[in-house]
Amino acid sequence: MTITKRQLPNFFKFSKNPSLSQRLMLIGLGITLFCIFLAFLAPVFQAWGWLQNPKEFLSNPIHEAPSLKHWFGTSRLGYDVFSRTVFGVQAALQVVILATTLSMVIGVPLGMVSGYLGGRLDKILLFFMDSIYTLPGLLLSVTLAFVVGRGILNAAIAISIAYIPQYYRVVRNHTVSVKTEVYIEAAQAMGASTWVVLSRYLFFNVIQSVPVLFTLNAADAILVLGGLGFLGLGLPEEVPEWGYDLKQALEALPTGIWWTTLFPGSAMTFLVVGLSLLGEGLNEFVNPRLRRENSIRK
Repeated sequence: MTITKRQLPNFFKFSKNPSLSQRLMLIGLGITLFCIFLAFLAPVFQAWGWLQNPKEFLSNPIHEAPSLKHWFGTSRLGYDVFSRTVFGVQAALQVVILATTLSMVIGVPLGMVSGYLGGRLDKILLFFMDSIYTLPGLLLSVTLAFVVGRGILNAAIAISIAYIPQYYRVVRNHTVSVKTEVYIEAAQAMGASTWVVLSRYLFFNVIQSVPVLFTLNAADAILVLGGLGFLGLGLPEEVPEWGYDLKQALEALPTGIWWTTLFPGSAMTFLVVGLSLLGEGLNEFVNPRLRRENSIRK
């Protein structure tokens, strides 16, 4: 009697001998989870007295260097830079997650319908989305921010418009290639409606790249939000936001006041790098060719 050795699932293989991209993905995942942890617990830390109110400035000295009382120093308005930097994570994640979710909710269904039905509708949507895609994302967001005004929802809307064509193009191309498969034709032959085919047979087969696109767009959206805040078009002034804080710190930088620029800028870079590494690592899981190449190299 021969005993067959049970093979380990892919998850355990990944944890036992990860590739370089998988290690970087773990680093990105750790950075992202850490930032989410800060965003959720920042109000709790403030209630415990560990963080100062980010909107309080009258009781603080102006341009005080980092110290035990103010870890990251204070700004020219008297804001505690450490508190503003931590609460800036909360504002950034709120806007970015809302923006990327809005673009995904709009772009994915449009891509599926356009790729499956084809015809004149597909040509019109493809022309419209390509027209939006050719515009620079930051310029489009700045223009829309002028129209919709400040606020978390308004900033998310202004940022999300630029990412809708990306979801549309990816899902539409996947749908065009998948709709000719045998199981789709069999479902159509059995009389399945368009809604049934799209929701039951196509949806989970054309969204493999959506999580990767979501994380990469989230990383880019943080930079766009920072640009809007720097131009005074993002969130209201009283809301802690990295781009607005960098704008306020720019005037004092030539005088040697470095802490008001270093810490908000480093926090923005930290979160962008984390989301970028997470997205690049996820790309290996959804791309069979990359998985095959990495297994051959091992």
